[in-house]
Amino acid sequence: MPDAVTVLTVSRLNELLKGVVEENFWEVWVEGEISNFSAPSSGHYYFALKDEKASLRAVMFRPYNRLLPFVPQDGFKVLCRGRVSLYPQRGELQLVVEALEISGVGNLHLAFRQLRERLAAEGLFVPERKRPLPALPRTVGVVTSPTGAVVRDILKVLARRGAGIRILLAPVKVQGEGAAAEIAAAIGDLNRHGGADVLIVGRGGGSLEDLWAFNEEVVARAIFASRLPVIAAVGHETDVTIADLVADLRAPTPSAAAELVVKSRLELESHLDHLAIRLSGRVNALLGLLRERLSHLEKRLLAPGEKVALWRRRVREAALRLESALRRALELRSGRLSVLAGRLDALSPLKTLARGFAVVARERDGMLVRRSGQIAAGERLLIRFGEGSAKAVTEEIIE
Repeated sequence: MPDAVTVLTVSRLNELLKGVVEENFWEVWVEGEISNFSAPSSGHYYFALKDEKASLRAVMFRPYNRLLPFVPQDGFKVLCRGRVSLYPQRGELQLVVEALEISGVGNLHLAFRQLRERLAAEGLFVPERKRPLPALPRTVGVVTSPTGAVVRDILKVLARRGAGIRILLAPVKVQGEGAAAEIAAAIGDLNRHGGADVLIVGRGGGSLEDLWAFNEEVVARAIFASRLPVIAAVGHETDVTIADLVADLRAPTPSAAAELVVKSRLELESHLDHLAIRLSGRVNALLGLLRERLSHLEKRLLAPGEKVALWRRRVREAALRLESALRRALELRSGRLSVLAGRLDALSPLKTLARGFAVVARERDGMLVRRSGQIAAGERLLIRFGEGSAKAVTEEIIE
């Protein structure tokens, strides 16, 4: 090997190559597909950019990637702006990415879709947690810009349809840097100190970029944490933001949000009118029924003289019925007595005497003599015939 040849160490060669690469490729735009994406606890993003023929390592350090409205994923086709560097320890080229955009879809659309999916998985959109609006709100908190047509429209509707409603305006920026933080802070302040019954959060129409503050996670979290019902009124009816999905109720416009606030009051007043009409009808029907009953009772009510005559007539009729019943009873018992008398007469001893028989009794004690052993010779006897009687003296006892 000639002495004139300079021998380089590996590290020195890498340092020289690093300088050459970074001086000539200090800002490049590279388009490719993300693969092998990782986001360790350091907060940096590591991935590879590839196309059909080649692959290039890339890194996006935390100070740059924290400004991204979305999280990159494998398979995303992206456009990266950055500088080419050489990693000396391994002698590998890498692209240090400072800005990253989605090719075709757009960053904001992707960020909206990712945040919506993540918050939906956490349950921030479920209908079961959405609260009804108060029926009679006394104070309405409004979170919007203090200038422009939105706040004027809300105030006009509430003044026209919600007499006596107190309005608390929390003025905030509704677009641009820091707008989302102001909106979230205003929602929290009205919950803590405002004394409001319901909140309206919104702004007028605009592009996706103009409405983006209402797609920020900090606003969604603030609406979800609100103890007061929240009506979201962002943009026009066709505009749908994350705030609309989290809110308890979505209004197509700010004016419609104001009408929804007083709708419950108007519905209650209408319901009360309907109840009053029903109550009046039922009272009138009840009074009519009572009048009919009173008229019927009046017809049934008689004068005292008429009542006495009625009772006399009833007593007389009862006496006649009793007399008739007694007569029938006496006739029935008289017939039965005649039958029994006939039977008794048939069994009378007088009937036996009338057929030629006689009854013999001892005179001394009147005992009937049924056999000869009851008397002695010379006994005085009393003999009774069918007609008349006779006294006799026993001459001889014959057994």
